[in-house]
Amino acid sequence: MTVVIFAQECDASVDEVIGQLTDRGVPVFRVDTSWFPQRLTIQARLEGDRWVGCLSAEHHRVNLGDVRSIWYRDPTAFDFPANLSQPERRFAFREARLGFGGVLASLDTLWVNHPNRASDAIYKPLQLTTAARCGLAVPRTLVTNDASAVRHFHNESRPGLICKVFGSNAITEHGTTQVAYTHRLDDGDLADLDNVGSTAHQFQDWVHDKHHEARVVVVGDRIFPVLIHADSVASRIDWRSDYRALRYELAELPVSVENGVRCYMAAFGLVYAAFDFAIDATGQWFFLEANTAGQYGFLETNTGAAISDALADLLAGGACD
Repeated sequence: MTVVIFAQECDASVDEVIGQLTDRGVPVFRVDTSWFPQRLTIQARLEGDRWVGCLSAEHHRVNLGDVRSIWYRDPTAFDFPANLSQPERRFAFREARLGFGGVLASLDTLWVNHPNRASDAIYKPLQLTTAARCGLAVPRTLVTNDASAVRHFHNESRPGLICKVFGSNAITEHGTTQVAYTHRLDDGDLADLDNVGSTAHQFQDWVHDKHHEARVVVVGDRIFPVLIHADSVASRIDWRSDYRALRYELAELPVSVENGVRCYMAAFGLVYAAFDFAIDATGQWFFLEANTAGQYGFLETNTGAAISDALADLLAGGACD
């Protein structure tokens, strides 16, 4: 039985997990979804209530009935022949997603995570309501494209507001990548909110007296909580903005937070997620977000947390989703 991994070609965390699986004697079929349809072929025939066939790349293949588990680790988009027009490319993408993706989605095996479950869990507003229903503390939050609503929300806020994006915080334009880190609103921002009307925005109360933050990585039944201490002004607002100013510490998760995290995972049907929390001076944990493909390699490097080992165990064990 084979572990199938859909991941980008340059991913050190995947390399580490593959090494762990190899040590366990578990075969691995690693590809990127961008290989389809030019470097990756699917042949699937419906027999009864299941698909029979194989996935084939240039040097290896796997039978659909021989899939032990699937790790869907943030792969890249399908890559179509250059001679397709834009309308043809849109059509081809839809057909690949529904055909290629549909066959894979039907496989009765362990997914980490099933794309449909991960797709549900990508919506930050849904994350926040789910976290609250699971008993996790959530900062006051406003979603709006109305500048007057922002001013009113700010007037009600004692600690002040932050603005953060709903999705990826990186924008590439003309070959240059810009990153939109979490931003604390100041008087200048509040005086010029004209751009709020351009799309949906997310505003939250700043966690007052924030002492540190935490990334909590969940792998199956195992949980790895890591405290993140920020030692620069920028990293105290968004620790991703200054990795050199960070210190890491393995921690114990409060029972109430652990129960909330497990409830959240069950609510979305997830097997893997990386949760981000802010912790104030009183020890209160505030849920910020959970990423179904969140990075963990830097935590492993700095703390020795055995996250790759846990992933390898999970994938090697396999099970029904």
